[in-house]
Amino acid sequence: MKIILLSGGSGKRLWPLSNEIRSKTFLKLLPAPDGGRESMLQRVCRQLDAAGLLSSTSIVTHFSQLEIVRSQVGEKIPVLAEPHKRGTFTAIGLASRYLHTQGISPDEIVCFMPADPFVDAAFFEKVASLPSVLAQSGARMALIGTKPSFPSTQYGYIVPVPAQNREAVPYLSVAEFAEKPDEQGASALLSRGALWNSGVFAFANSFMLEVLASRGLPDDYGQLLGLYDKLPELSFDEEVVEKTKPIVVLPYEGRWDDLGSWQALAPHLESRAVGPGEVSDDSADTHIVNELSSPVHVIDVSGIIVAASPDGILVASKTGSSRIKQINPGKGRAPMYEEYRWGTVTTLGSTDNAATEVVIRRVTVLPGRSFPYRAHGSAKKSWTLLSGSGQMIMDGHLAVVKAGDVFYLKPGTGHALLADSSGPVELIEIEFGPEGEKPASAAPSLSWEEALLLCGDGREPDPGKG
Repeated sequence: MKIILLSGGSGKRLWPLSNEIRSKTFLKLLPAPDGGRESMLQRVCRQLDAAGLLSSTSIVTHFSQLEIVRSQVGEKIPVLAEPHKRGTFTAIGLASRYLHTQGISPDEIVCFMPADPFVDAAFFEKVASLPSVLAQSGARMALIGTKPSFPSTQYGYIVPVPAQNREAVPYLSVAEFAEKPDEQGASALLSRGALWNSGVFAFANSFMLEVLASRGLPDDYGQLLGLYDKLPELSFDEEVVEKTKPIVVLPYEGRWDDLGSWQALAPHLESRAVGPGEVSDDSADTHIVNELSSPVHVIDVSGIIVAASPDGILVASKTGSSRIKQINPGKGRAPMYEEYRWGTVTTLGSTDNAATEVVIRRVTVLPGRSFPYRAHGSAKKSWTLLSGSGQMIMDGHLAVVKAGDVFYLKPGTGHALLADSSGPVELIEIEFGPEGEKPASAAPSLSWEEALLLCGDGREPDPGKG
């Protein structure tokens, strides 16, 4: 069986930590077994590994999130990058075509699931059993449904056919689906034995290939990518799942939480104050999540979340915190914090006048990682190294660099930076020029190894020149 994690979406309810690129899937807030913190994506990959399933796993994400996915899961897991966001139907179709081009048999079972469920290890035992469920039931598709703990209005429901002999088989036939109901409707669904839809779908890959062919979509992976901008945004549930018969559901009775709001996420945090700050003892059920260097203190205020990041500050009651989604303060704004496989970029501030724009950023290059070689456009930049040491390539010249060095980068100057394995390199970048020339704005032109081939004469650029 091949497993495909669907990783997408944008951060709205967990603003200001989440944004268009760093959605809830990537927030490193959950306690990890090693005493550190991990993201939902990292937690799921760790659990898949423990279940022996990670080696058969791939990830589908939007190209804008490719770097943050790679930074969190490494290079060993295949990652498919969508050029445009076109919904779960198209993402699943793209992955199906990719597997086919990789020589995977059409009879191979493929399982698609979200990249961010908060579940116990028993959930992945259910996932591992899906091929046998399909074989035993003869169904075209198998789902996993979670036994509800309360009549939620936030989830879709799977309504099973009443089982004559529940002990005979581990699965149930599906009678119908219900979208997010009101409270009365949710209670009625529970009385019928309905399950929460966990978003897990398993079927033979030939099934999806047939669906794509019926839509007249190309059978070539590259051609499908080329059509992406012209494809409509469609839901796999609406387009395929709800129209498929026979279909079965495998009930799961363990933990299954959607940590998509501050109210849901807060109970899973390692402490009441994550980051600089403190919550007073008389502030019941209050949490701080602070990514800024300045401390935040809450005194005698209960039931609130205070979340702070370079993108902004949120102070809200936990019950009302999801209203930030309607305000959507991140809309139309470039994220102030971004994560890449080589490190991070934090925008510290900017000024704008009639002459030019000045943007100040803090860049961290991780130990042993390299900022890719690229040439920026019409902007002028300076780099001041704050800490660490490494090597820098500038216009084909290699230099050993250290804290205190300053480099000036003229427009069109090719440059790359490799941090020593002993520690990260931190630097301040000051950019004078047009908006949008930050490190994230262009794909890397050359890797560090490729850039080294440009260093032919051995001359080193001097700090303070360029």
